Amino acid sequence: MNSDLKKKIIAVCDKKVLQKGENVGLSFYAFFANKNDDPELLMAAATWWIKTHELDHFEKAVKIKQMVLAEQ
Repeated sequence: MNSDLKKKIIAVCDKKVLQKGENVGLSFYAFFANKNDDPELLMAAATWWIKTHELDHFEKAVKIKQMVLAEQ
């Protein structure tokens, strides 16, 4: 996973937790706008989420953030 995607995931997770609390769940689609303007980044996120870590469709934002930070 590249550093831009890591930064984006952490920022989105932080924002969602601030808005909705620590139990908020999200999917990898939460990191992208409805218009797919960066298909390569979307595929990188999907591969990390689905193939690499075999995560469920929705996971807790705090869990995802911790996983990303652990990879740095």
